[in-house]
Amino acid sequence: MAEHISVLVGAVLEAFSGLRNDAVVVDGTVGLGGHAQAILDAHPRTRIIGLDKDDAALSRATERLRGSGRATLRHASFGSWPDCIRELGLERVDGLLLDLGVSSLQLDSPARGFSFRADGPLDMRMDSSMGLSVAEFIAGKDAPEIAQLLREFGEEKLAWPIAKAIVRERDAARLSTTGQLAEICRRVYPKGRQRIDPATRTFQALRIAVNDEMGELTRALDAVPTHTGVGGVVCVISFHSLEDRIVKQRFAQWEREGLGRTLKRKPITADEAEVALNPRASSAKLRAFVWGEVVTKSNVRRSKHHR
Repeated sequence: MAEHISVLVGAVLEAFSGLRNDAVVVDGTVGLGGHAQAILDAHPRTRIIGLDKDDAALSRATERLRGSGRATLRHASFGSWPDCIRELGLERVDGLLLDLGVSSLQLDSPARGFSFRADGPLDMRMDSSMGLSVAEFIAGKDAPEIAQLLREFGEEKLAWPIAKAIVRERDAARLSTTGQLAEICRRVYPKGRQRIDPATRTFQALRIAVNDEMGELTRALDAVPTHTGVGGVVCVISFHSLEDRIVKQRFAQWEREGLGRTLKRKPITADEAEVALNPRASSAKLRAFVWGEVVTKSNVRRSKHHR
C-alpha cells in the first residue's frame, strides 16, 4: 500500500535480500503492487502471491504485475494467507509482507468514506462487497460500546463525549457522512490548536473495527510458525502504535522461543525528506524477522501455549 515510501521499499528489499532464487513471497496487502514489483525486479526467479480485499487496488496491481508472469493475485484478506497458499498447492513460503492500514487510493476516494478531509458516505470498508459500513456498524451500538471502541482502537482521550455526541446525532438522523462525523469530533474538542485533526482517532478506531484489522493481523502472524520455511522473512509495516505493539511483541516471543531473530532492534522509519513529500510516511514503522529454525509440532504447541 505504501509503495511511494522509498526508504521503506529499500528496507523491504534489504530484508528480503537473502531469499533463495526460486523463493515464494506472499504480499498480503498488495495494494497497487509497488512492493511486489520491487521484489520481482530484485529477484528474477521469485514468485509473488499477492492478496488484497480491495477490488479497485487488486485491479490496478493486476495490470501492473501482468507482464512479470510470476505474480498470482487473489481477492482475499491477509489473515487468510495460509488458505490461499494451500489452494495453490503450497504448505510453506519464503516470505510474508504486510503493509498495514489504509492506502492512498482509498483515502483519495471520497466515495469510499475513509477520509475526514472530503465529504462522502460513512463506509470505510476495505472490501466494499461484504460486511457492515461504519454507518451500519454504529447503528447497532450504544454510547458505552462506541466509547470503548474509540478508546481501544483509537486511543481517544475524549472517547466518552464523542460517543455520546455520535449517538445523539445518529438518533436525530444527522449522521450519514464522513463530514458530519468529522464535525462531531471537532465540536467536542476544546477550541485551540490541535496537533492532529480531532477526527483522526475516531476515524481510525471505526475503520479498524469494521475491517477487523487487529483480528486480521493476529491471524496472519499466528500462521507464520507452520507456514514459513527456514530462512523465511516476515516484514510488517505498521502505521499506528496498536499494530506495531502486536508485531513487536510477537517477534520478541518468537525470539525468546528460539525460532529466529529480529533483523533490527528498532523499527525502520522514513527520513525527513520522504516525510516532507508524503506526510503519511511519518507514522510508518517497518519490522522484520528471519525464521531460523525447522518448525516442529512441539514448537507450535509451545508457541500457542505462550500466547
